[in-house]
Formats: sequence, structure tokens, C-alpha cells
Amino acid sequence: MHASDAGYGLWLLAAINAAFFIFFAWSFYKPLTRWDWRGFGMFSAFVVALFAEMYGFPLTLYVLGGWLSANYPQVNWLSHDAGHLLEMWFGWRANPHFGPFHIASFVFIGGGFWLLSTAWPVLYRAQREGRLAREGVYARMRHPQYVAFVLVLTGFLLQWPTLLTLISFPVLVWAYARLARREEKDCLSRFGDDYARYMQEVPAFLPRRRRGPAPSPGEA
Repeated sequence: MHASDAGYGLWLLAAINAAFFIFFAWSFYKPLTRWDWRGFGMFSAFVVALFAEMYGFPLTLYVLGGWLSANYPQVNWLSHDAGHLLEMWFGWRANPHFGPFHIASFVFIGGGFWLLSTAWPVLYRAQREGRLAREGVYARMRHPQYVAFVLVLTGFLLQWPTLLTLISFPVLVWAYARLARREEKDCLSRFGDDYARYMQEVPAFLPRRRRGPAPSPGEA
């Protein structure tokens, strides 16, 4: 495989794309606490691994090359477009950038960054004022920042799945859930009963239909 022909070996392009998305996420997220930095660091590692294969070295295509060629002989697995594995597997023969999985990936990635950009101002104001963030998107879910990261990572998987990112994705989801629980312990020690009531009223990750405030014990 010649890098110039196949679209690989472009390490500068890989570095530029990884840096762009990492900086883009940082501009919306702006990690402050150690938990923020851990979550952001895991996201950054996923992005670096993704673009290293997308433009640098297609490790997944090399590892699976024999099986892919035997089962999908109509696909040129040495081409750069072949990295859009889902489009190739499901028979999308037009430009993969206009395939259904690629379009869906933009929806997930765009939705994730929108959620980050919506959640950050609410959290920032609450942190500056020393209070609990409960308005805006925090009125629907307790951890929108981690939900946003998972949406973005899901979008990248739909667009360009690799062995490394497929393996790391469930690990990252599990790690984000653990970070969220640790954050909640910190919030419980800081805000006490206010945060305990907040946990009862607002789900952690998946928003539910809007309801009125939960009745107090005296009103139940």
C-alpha cells in the first residue's frame, strides 16, 4: 500500500484533526476538577487513536484484511474509503461520506458538542456562585457532560470504527459512569440534603418526561 495513493501515512493531518476536536471539546468543557480532567483525558485518548488510524496507519484494516477480502471481495480494502467499515459492510457503494452511518455520525457528534456547549455555562455559573447547578439541561439530567462525550464517541464509531476504539468504547462508558458516581459523593458531602433531593428528582444520564417537583415527605 502506498500512503499517497491510499490516503494513509498522513500523520500531520491526523495530528491536526485530533488537535482540532480535542481543542473544540475543551473550549466547551473547560475541565476544572480532577474528575473533569480525567474524563477529558479519556476522550482525548480516544480521539488520538481514532485519527491515528484514519489518516496514519490503518491497523484495523491490516488485522482484518484477510477476512475482509475473503468475505467482501468487491471492496478495495486498500483504499481510504474502506475505513468506513459500516458503509462497506452494508453495501453502500456511493461516496461513503454521504452514507447513512456517516450522516448519523454527524447527528451524534453535533448533538454531543451541542450538549457540551449548553451544559458548560450553567455549570460554570453555579461553580462561581458556590451553588448546585439545577437549571437548563441540568434540570433534565445530572451528568450532561458525560452524556455528551458518549454521544460524540458514538458518532466517531459510526463514522470510522476501529478495533482500538471498539475495545475502548465500553471501557470509557464504564469509566464515565464511575467518575459520575465519584462526583456525586463529592456533591453529597458538599451540598448534603439538597443534592440528595436533586438525585431523587433528576435522572443521572437519560432524561425522562418532565414532571412536577417531587412532593416533600410532609405532602406525600
